[in-house]
Amino acid sequence: MGSINIFQRVYLFLSLLLFLTIIYSPSICAEDYYADVTIDVDSSGFVTIDGITNYPNLTVNDTQIYTSMKQSYWLLNITKEENFTDFVYVLTLPAGASMNYIKSSGDIRIEENQGRLVVRGIGENEPFLIRVQYQIGTVLEKESIKFDPVFLILITIIIVLTVILVWLFIKERMKTEEIKEDGYDFKGLNQRQKEIMRLLIDGKIPLTQTDIQKELNIPKASVSRNIHRLERKGLIEKEQIGMSNLIRLKKP
Repeated sequence: MGSINIFQRVYLFLSLLLFLTIIYSPSICAEDYYADVTIDVDSSGFVTIDGITNYPNLTVNDTQIYTSMKQSYWLLNITKEENFTDFVYVLTLPAGASMNYIKSSGDIRIEENQGRLVVRGIGENEPFLIRVQYQIGTVLEKESIKFDPVFLILITIIIVLTVILVWLFIKERMKTEEIKEDGYDFKGLNQRQKEIMRLLIDGKIPLTQTDIQKELNIPKASVSRNIHRLERKGLIEKEQIGMSNLIRLKKP
């Protein structure tokens, strides 16, 4: 009886040991991965991963296996399903990139350094996962604005011709049309007649021919001749007062 009990105890102990071995064998056999890496992405989607890690082929140089592009959106996807006891990474996106979406294992912090977005991540006892969707603004601007040299030349010619035509139009108009001052049409008046009209307009009171002669410092005959022509054009009227003529403006 004693030998049977001993045998049963040994059998139970071996069975328990085998059971525990089966349960914990994956964790015993599995390798513990770690990573301390920098990840740099350029504007063409090439990825360089450098640093210290025991995960096979994680460090790479200028590869596009982790990036893809759809329309104007880039997607960075680095997924390692195996367990990492600890990992630290610094991800730097291209200059001018704006981030639309990010998913990462562990904890992350996003910052900016010299015009480039930088993601810092750290984690323990979990898979190594980084997924980022981003756009590159400078690339989009270059793609949307395309300068055609022929188009630029045509635009320049059109602008120059437009300026010339406008200048000619203004010059011709200034020749053919006289500016109206205070409602009086100066069209067809010579310089002396314009001076007499401005003197009467600015003074706002009637003046004798003698007053006009003194103010403008012109000969008496010239004053008389030009006043006569202004009167015929209907711009002024004369009134005889003694030996002098009083000159006043007609209402426009």
